[in-house]
Amino acid sequence: MSSRSATGFFRRIVAFTAFAPVYVASVLPLRAAEVSAAIAANFTEPAREIAGLFEKATGHKLILSFGSTGQFYAQITQGAPFDVLLAADRSTPEKAVRDDLAVADSTFTYATGRLVLFSIDNNRTLNAATLKDGTFDKIAIANPETAPYGVAAVETMRNLGVLSSLKPKFVQGNSIAQAYQFVASGNAELGFVAMSQTVTLNSGSRWLVPADLHSPIAQDVVLLKQGANNDAARAFLTFLRSPEARQVIAKYGYDNAGNP
Repeated sequence: MSSRSATGFFRRIVAFTAFAPVYVASVLPLRAAEVSAAIAANFTEPAREIAGLFEKATGHKLILSFGSTGQFYAQITQGAPFDVLLAADRSTPEKAVRDDLAVADSTFTYATGRLVLFSIDNNRTLNAATLKDGTFDKIAIANPETAPYGVAAVETMRNLGVLSSLKPKFVQGNSIAQAYQFVASGNAELGFVAMSQTVTLNSGSRWLVPADLHSPIAQDVVLLKQGANNDAARAFLTFLRSPEARQVIAKYGYDNAGNP
């Protein structure tokens, strides 16, 4: 290779490498990171949709775990590596802050859930009278010791004066997801589930439990100490308040689509 050809070749190499970093930076997300989120089972479907929107908007990756709020809290106290907790209540995030497991002033209500009495039988009539008549063998509920939707179910039955008579018929799930599976599989003729689990179904029967029959199911999110220095975790909390996320939350039947 002549000296003139070599000089032209190296100039082309320099020109390419000078522009290459600009091209890479325009394609790859800057400081992309992962967020490990513990999410109440009732919020499974909206969380999956929101995760896709968040990842597309930010380049960050959401790792989703679903289960009962009480079980998650027990795991967090044992050092489970979650960055954020999307609880099915307000009290658990507040307790996490008091126990120095979460960042103070990071909590807010991202959704307010609604309780539904549900059956896969299209022809079954569901209302307060259904519970008072008790003409069924099994009714599914989430464990009220660990699942706020289970607490709401117990409060509803107590306020209707049927708790004692229906207790022998309980099929109890560890979470609202398991309670729903008992109904969906036919292991219980009906059950108390989250409205978000039934809102997209085209079959079955349901009764939206009046809100005055139980305490509000206000669901709060909190930034855990594990995620205190994770910018992606903070970005996720911000995204939960965005119009895009609120639209998804509302679509699944939650009364409060998060604080603006």
